[in-house]
Amino acid sequence: MRIVVERHVAAPPELLWELVSTPSGWLSWQGTEADIASAVGGPHRVNIRGDAFAGGSIVEIVPHERITFTWGFEIEGSPLPAGSTLVSIELIPRDEGTLVRLTQERVPEGFETVQQGWEHYLDRLVVVAAGDDPGPDPNVGRPSA
Repeated sequence: MRIVVERHVAAPPELLWELVSTPSGWLSWQGTEADIASAVGGPHRVNIRGDAFAGGSIVEIVPHERITFTWGFEIEGSPLPAGSTLVSIELIPRDEGTLVRLTQERVPEGFETVQQGWEHYLDRLVVVAAGDDPGPDPNVGRPSA
């Protein structure tokens, strides 16, 4: 299954790049801890809810345009194990801002909640990119997949 979530953000790709490619930027809209490398082959790990990391490794980096990484949960027996899916975040200049397109591929059937999760987090990204605080994440403290 392939999931695509898009949001238009009234901010330039350069600002959004920091939010999707650095640990501090990422944590402003998702997660409690992050280990995100700045090089292909390095880790891309985020403790989303405070109980387990989701992650894999960086596959592609095109500064200010695209970051691609493998993704899944570092939980024993997870039906969506670490590195099992592929996520790409594209930053496309459009209409005096940026179209953020997140695509997740190789998602097993029955995991429609993955799309709901990304919709929630991209909504938070839009708030942060506007210079506002999205507030506490209601997902923190809930069990991960």
